[in-house]
Amino acid sequence: MTTPALEATDLVVEFPVGRGQKVHAVSGVSLSVAPGETLGILGESGCGKSTIGRALIQMPAPDSGTVRLGDRELTGLRAKELRGARARMQIIMQDPISSLNPRRKVKDLVWESHAIWGYDGDDKEAKIDEVLRAVGLDPETVRERRPHELSGGQAQRVCIARALMMDPVVLICDEPVSSLDVSVQAQILNLLEATKARYDLSLVFIAHDVAVVKNISDRVMVMYLGKSCEVLPSEDLHLRAVHPYTRLLLSSLPEAQQSSSANGDVVVERVAAELPSPLNPPSGCRFRTRCPLATDRCAAEEPLLRDIGAGHQVACHNVAL
Repeated sequence: MTTPALEATDLVVEFPVGRGQKVHAVSGVSLSVAPGETLGILGESGCGKSTIGRALIQMPAPDSGTVRLGDRELTGLRAKELRGARARMQIIMQDPISSLNPRRKVKDLVWESHAIWGYDGDDKEAKIDEVLRAVGLDPETVRERRPHELSGGQAQRVCIARALMMDPVVLICDEPVSSLDVSVQAQILNLLEATKARYDLSLVFIAHDVAVVKNISDRVMVMYLGKSCEVLPSEDLHLRAVHPYTRLLLSSLPEAQQSSSANGDVVVERVAAELPSPLNPPSGCRFRTRCPLATDRCAAEEPLLRDIGAGHQVACHNVAL
């Protein structure tokens, strides 16, 4: 069996907010990314998607659980060891402009990681130009510019180029296109696909846009309130999704049919219930307060992800399989 490029087991991330309370951002989530695979993480804002991305790269480390990059365990490493291991896993942030130092030129931003590690070879300019061309930028045009002189799409390409300079094996993309125009989104998504193939990368793609996640991912993990509720191949998302929350997401799309879902079943209607607080999530199944299929068992017993075949897992007591 091929060793996963990235694997996380039972990740827990909680944030104290005073008075003995804490935000249960991520609660026991596990995932695995194969070499060359793109895993999409999908869910509403506040479900813990970005927190998982940061926990994977140990920024900060999870409260409990393990993260393995290839054969190496990251959790528990000393700071110096973690710094070296983490160079092989890069992250692209949601807002490209705010993630770039406004005082530095593009050439310095792209070279920053090598400068930190003390690399200063004669091929510096050639390497910078090569990676800029790889992300579709003309080095002669952008090399001397600063972030405020770039468009949103150009700035995101610079962020991608900066990540590629470290020759990573895993690229974590945290909402990389949500702040961009639709036409620019398509360009960045195509660039990520091409970059993945060119550099033999594995991707973790985090977003709340169903269509974007489906189009770029090989598999999709759907999250709700810090929990993973369904994992399935992306081509099966519209046809075979069975978890009530996943079907609720699909039925909310503008092009979705209001009378029936893609798999022929009745669309799960949105329940008029207040969204639970991550400070005090519901017992059992966290979606039960908004789920029309909820029973007493859902309140008493937490559903675990179970394999229902063909790489499809679901965490629900009541779905008809």
